[in-house]
Amino acid sequence: MKKLYIVKSTQDFEKIIKAQNFSKNQSFIIYEKKNNLPYDRFGISVSKKLGNAVYRNKYKRKIRAIIDKYKKNYNNNKDYIIIFRKGGENKLFQDLEQDFLNLMLKKRKDI
Repeated sequence: MKKLYIVKSTQDFEKIIKAQNFSKNQSFIIYEKKNNLPYDRFGISVSKKLGNAVYRNKYKRKIRAIIDKYKKNYNNNKDYIIIFRKGGENKLFQDLEQDFLNLMLKKRKDI
């Protein structure tokens, strides 16, 4: 994923989360907010409570791989914050992928 498509700043994270437009399941919470850019941006968060830096980065890489694989399916000029939850720890990659896609489809239907 290119740096252009990443939400990094704390202020942006807070704005998106304060908009309180979210969906959740056992593995993820996904917040979204409309942006004024011609592309989507994604921010990924894994809590320190879940493990050390190696563990958190492993799950961030998995989430980025899922986003890159399906980014053509959700091109709607929004910012997304994806928070990984404890319920997704013991799931296989395919199960995480399915959970993510189900939430994104749910977000699309809510529009």
